[in-house]
Amino acid sequence: MSDSDKSLTYADAGVNIEKAGKFVQSIKKIAAKTPRSGVMGEIGGFGGLYSLHTEGLDKPVLVSSTDGVGTKLKIAFMMDKHDTVGIDLVAMCVNDVAVQGAKPLFFLDYLSMGELRTEIAVQIIEGIAEGCRRANCSLIAGETAEMPGFYNSDEYDLAGFSVGIVDNNKIVDGSEIRVGDKLVGIASSGLHSNGFSLVRKVCFDKLKLNITDHIPELGLPLGEALLTPTKIYTDVMRRLVKNLSIHGLAHITGGGIEENVLRIVPDACGIEMFKDSWDVPPIFPFLQKGGNIADEEMWRTFNNGIGLIAIVPAAEAQEVVEQVGGMKEQAYIIGRVVRKRKGATQRIKWVAHDGAC
Repeated sequence: MSDSDKSLTYADAGVNIEKAGKFVQSIKKIAAKTPRSGVMGEIGGFGGLYSLHTEGLDKPVLVSSTDGVGTKLKIAFMMDKHDTVGIDLVAMCVNDVAVQGAKPLFFLDYLSMGELRTEIAVQIIEGIAEGCRRANCSLIAGETAEMPGFYNSDEYDLAGFSVGIVDNNKIVDGSEIRVGDKLVGIASSGLHSNGFSLVRKVCFDKLKLNITDHIPELGLPLGEALLTPTKIYTDVMRRLVKNLSIHGLAHITGGGIEENVLRIVPDACGIEMFKDSWDVPPIFPFLQKGGNIADEEMWRTFNNGIGLIAIVPAAEAQEVVEQVGGMKEQAYIIGRVVRKRKGATQRIKWVAHDGAC
């Protein structure tokens, strides 16, 4: 039989259904490590089931978010290390749910690969499961797509979807923010998952570094520093909302502090940010110096060491700092809410840290 007469299969086109089926069985075991009351059934059906009857809220509101890891994945490809990007994926979604006062319930993922390489895919899903454990939510469903000819065989993309729940009268939406409130910044673990197109341009195009190069300022190889997972703040936020008066919460992602804080501050208010009021991790000055990046560009691209901001009554700001410290996280009073100046085009102003806050 000539090649032209051969009966083609899906496998001939690069999609191995049998391998995918075996991978689903592996995922079931991993997902089982993220249990939560309310989950019904197991991975493998056409949809994930979750019962809200276990939550016991008077007026439950569902909160949802979706995100990806972005070009940070390129670092994982270069390092051939795939067990942390799943944590990033979960973090980018569940933090956005939790800043509205909600507790994450469950998580779904979408993994697309040029060729299903089971050993890599299992690492990715293990990372997602670890992120779910840190966020106290369940990996309830997902999709794995083999897409030959669309991605290179050693590349993949990730998307995540998180759903949480909050009582209607406990939604944190910024509506209670008032002039005089203070901003408490909670430290990031580093770059998190933003700005990596600029990071790669600085490190590999301009500085000509290798992923394995040891960087004295960072105290470890470049690749390890860049792959540090995004911090998951869900437990911190849950405790703060429960114990204190939290007027607003902002997850600091793409757009930096200025853009993300202004998403929750009422239009009649402005913000004064205190210069030099927190410890900036060394990865940021390393990148700024290496790329000759202007201050303004740093602030709108990176988190610069602050991954979450809570806006609270001034009288409770120090207590927030202390409670966050008790959870083994670092927090700082980094600004205050002021009345917006008439005719002002800029709602954020950087001022000297007066030390009296």
